[in-house]
Amino acid sequence: MADMIKMATRDAYGKALAELGAVNDKVVVLDTDLAAATKTAMFRKAFPERFFNCGIAEANLMGVAAGLATMGYTAFASSFAMFAAGRAFEQVRNTIGYPGLNVKIGATHAGISVGEDGASHQCNEDIALMRTIPGMTIVNPADAIEARAAVFAAARLDGPVYLRFGRLALPALFDESYAFEIGRGVTLRGGNDLTIAATGLLVHEALIAAEQLANEGIRARVLNIHTIKPLDLEILTNAASETGAIVTAEEHSVVGGLGGAVAEALSATLPVPVLRVGVEDRFGASGPAVEMLRVYGLCAENIAAKAKMAMAMKR
Repeated sequence: MADMIKMATRDAYGKALAELGAVNDKVVVLDTDLAAATKTAMFRKAFPERFFNCGIAEANLMGVAAGLATMGYTAFASSFAMFAAGRAFEQVRNTIGYPGLNVKIGATHAGISVGEDGASHQCNEDIALMRTIPGMTIVNPADAIEARAAVFAAARLDGPVYLRFGRLALPALFDESYAFEIGRGVTLRGGNDLTIAATGLLVHEALIAAEQLANEGIRARVLNIHTIKPLDLEILTNAASETGAIVTAEEHSVVGGLGGAVAEALSATLPVPVLRVGVEDRFGASGPAVEMLRVYGLCAENIAAKAKMAMAMKR
């Protein structure tokens, strides 16, 4: 891993917006009275004339962002994932997705690692919701470097993008030389016994799991699938054909997230055992973030256990 102080991807999002605003005067940022938490306050401080606080009204937020997009602006609409994807789903679908507008949804505080905020704020369903919208690109970065790169890449992409960020500070996986590309997965570790395809916060745990498995003589390939839609089918089909089994790992429900997307894609072309690590079909609970991740099985030990199960299912 790169030598860098831990940083939450939401912090990298705020810093990236301020950087982006300095080189692109068509970038506007909107928020729902959460600028301190989503870190869009960094953009507000630098470019107050291009920042719009829409108040605690997420549906209106998406409508205003859509309107700005029709006027040629690249609009970043920010809120907590639960509200950006959940409360405002109709507006995202009908006002942004249907006309294919150039709106980037910066959804922070995703997943179970919101911790003490509890089930009402721990959004484990947002990827599933956004996957159903035609033309929506979904990016779930694994560290601050990737988060920054994702913001700039999203700004270059014409059309709606859902950017998923977390509150928990993470160690760096990459350095400034990292070449990020939407829709292209990254092989972080080689191996031919099975594949661990992870996204977001769980990429770090996947690498730890691979080390644990290596101590037992099991060579696990680790993929960072930062773009969940569109999936990198080439890297996944190659992994399926060369390793024969896949474990997916994500800080999201096992219903409709990365695991579902991988299973759907491979079942049509190259069916292999696909086991999923994620939040089972249940709501979250209030507690310290790191403790919640372990309680819900979002940890290296569970990934390694699922890997052994997947290997036993290989033909």
